[in-house]
Amino acid sequence: MASVSGSARLCRMLSHMDFESSLELLEKTRAGDDSAKERLLARYRPRIYRWASGRIPNYARDFTDTEDLVQLAMMGLVKNLDAFDYRGEWALQAYLRRTVLNEVRKQIRRQQRVPHVEAISEELETSDLCPYEAAVGREVFERYNRALERLTPLEQEAVVAWVEMGCSHREIMVLTEKSSVDAARMFVTRALEKLAKEMASMVGS
Repeated sequence: MASVSGSARLCRMLSHMDFESSLELLEKTRAGDDSAKERLLARYRPRIYRWASGRIPNYARDFTDTEDLVQLAMMGLVKNLDAFDYRGEWALQAYLRRTVLNEVRKQIRRQQRVPHVEAISEELETSDLCPYEAAVGREVFERYNRALERLTPLEQEAVVAWVEMGCSHREIMVLTEKSSVDAARMFVTRALEKLAKEMASMVGS
């Protein structure tokens, strides 16, 4: 009975999340509602974890645990709730992505200051590519990143959510605050077309 009860509570929580905006959850969390805080973190933790897993370079993975980075980002969000500038649903995702990236950079700088005492065998293959970069190729990855920066912040988060986080159109509907799943699908399609044109313009430049 305990497991059934626990599953029922989880289903109710997930169902409740679908109808709450991040702004509502933020306001409730600021007011001291721990349940709202858990629902807020539960909404973003899986997608940020998927994104971070595909973005952390292989050499950084030697000393950085993805779960720890995501947890640090989540803790930072909770700690800085009062100062957080909410500009829309997408703003939270953008904030958490930036926080994870900043933490990766700090970890890398910290590691670079530590002297290496163990020699690395020349027979070992080394790569400083992140998994996503390795999958699409470095040149394409670099063009993708540069083209992404030419999109609006909302378009950026929608593209990242679809391409790198594997979010559904329904999740993107909430993220982009569109009125329907079809509207979210159209928005992502147009953002991807814009991204493709930007990438194409960079070939040979």
